[in-house]
Amino acid sequence: MGQVTQSRRMRLREATTAEIKATALEHMATSGTASISLRAIARDMGMTAGAIYSYFDTRDNLVSVLIADVYGRLADTLEAAIAETPKGDATAQVLAFGQAYRNWAVGNPEEFRLVYGDAVPDYQPPEGGAAAEAEHRSCAVLTGIVAAAWPKAQHLYIGSDHTWSDFDPEFGDLIRRSFPDLPPAAVALSLRVWGRMHGLVSLEVYGHLAPQVRDPEKLYRAELVDLSKSLGHVPTGELVGAPQA
Repeated sequence: MGQVTQSRRMRLREATTAEIKATALEHMATSGTASISLRAIARDMGMTAGAIYSYFDTRDNLVSVLIADVYGRLADTLEAAIAETPKGDATAQVLAFGQAYRNWAVGNPEEFRLVYGDAVPDYQPPEGGAAAEAEHRSCAVLTGIVAAAWPKAQHLYIGSDHTWSDFDPEFGDLIRRSFPDLPPAAVALSLRVWGRMHGLVSLEVYGHLAPQVRDPEKLYRAELVDLSKSLGHVPTGELVGAPQA
């Protein structure tokens, strides 16, 4: 009987925790990141302020969990997209990664803003932890694509003056542990590829493309095709054509 009671309590706690996080995202979607408040969430859920603090002792703790969840779902999405593409086909992988990234961002703008846009006022992120690990997973997917393509792409970057001193030491150590054969020039390339993808997606999510572009997906896909060339691959006519289903 005790185990049944404990299991029921755990299920109730998990359900309440999920509702707290969902309510926080709803507040953020309607009023921005500054609206995340444990007291406001408790009020909307019909909880007392004291009760919600038994789930998240501070607002920053809730925000950290939200960020970890968002990065985790993004990493799952990107890894699943790459798993369905042929190994060694950088063109297909860049298109799959980029399309999955855009679809996620456009479909979840409040989550995109939480991790890549509007900072939560006065939020103090903890060092390391689940959020950092999930973020590294997302970065590792794209770095892996560049690493696989580097043998064909490296001739395009002969004479690159990038060195490990160009990067944050902790970031550089992480890359070298995960991709020990990747040179600094390839790391810089992976950041540039991500930057170009992220730039157009960010403009779209924040509404800056709408006044100029009727079909942002078409514009974005053209950028992805061009990015595949930076990895030493020449896209076929089929890849340059209509968007993937």
